[in-house]
Amino acid sequence: MTATTGSATETVGSETAIFPAVWSALGTVLDPELDEPLTDLGFVARCEVTPTSEVFVRLRLPTYFCAPNFAFLMVADAYDAVSAVRGVRRTVVELDDHFASDAINRGVAARAGFRGTFAEEAADELDGLRADFVRKAVLAGTDRVCRTAIKAGADPESLAGLTLGEAPASTDRERLRARRRELGLPFTDRDPLIVDPATGAAIDPADPAGLKRHLGLARLTRVSQEANSGVCRGMLGARYPETARVTAIHGQEQS
Repeated sequence: MTATTGSATETVGSETAIFPAVWSALGTVLDPELDEPLTDLGFVARCEVTPTSEVFVRLRLPTYFCAPNFAFLMVADAYDAVSAVRGVRRTVVELDDHFASDAINRGVAARAGFRGTFAEEAADELDGLRADFVRKAVLAGTDRVCRTAIKAGADPESLAGLTLGEAPASTDRERLRARRRELGLPFTDRDPLIVDPATGAAIDPADPAGLKRHLGLARLTRVSQEANSGVCRGMLGARYPETARVTAIHGQEQS
């Protein structure tokens, strides 16, 4: 068995070939509000791969009352990501220590969707909510990429005239590209660096006031996102003091 927990890491048998792929898959699952991987945030409490290629994942969140729609998205996305790993025969992803854990765990296991899980308490499925958060991620990512471009010598007033490919190559630029692609927005190197996250329309280079407003909103979104991330990390660390050790052990397993 390959298992990673807060207190031990045990490796036995050929299933170790699957574990790195499973952990990488979990790294693609994002907190929808923070736009950060669950693995980086410390939300993965345990990841176990058995000799029969079954995967058991346990998630935990900063508070007992984290919004159930956010929680459901993370558990369901983790289930989908792990299930897609080649060689995995069975996937179980469960959320611990949350007021809606039982309902969420049953709903994800049954593939019932959010509305099927919460019935009359759910107005609809979560596609719209997910898209709203990805649009916020586009704004925050735009600020990061533009700040890097300015540091590299770009004139702030000329940013609307740049293409995505003209921005300095970076992880942030590729994350922004991925978020735009997810929303169906222009994402190639030839497309404008700065676009409306709702429509994909380019911000007019001839409208400096419009550019300033857009960049101001992007900066505000980025600062808010990073502040929320700090609060969540602090609350998780207070609730689960072993959080840092769990993340560190997983990292050693990967390397």
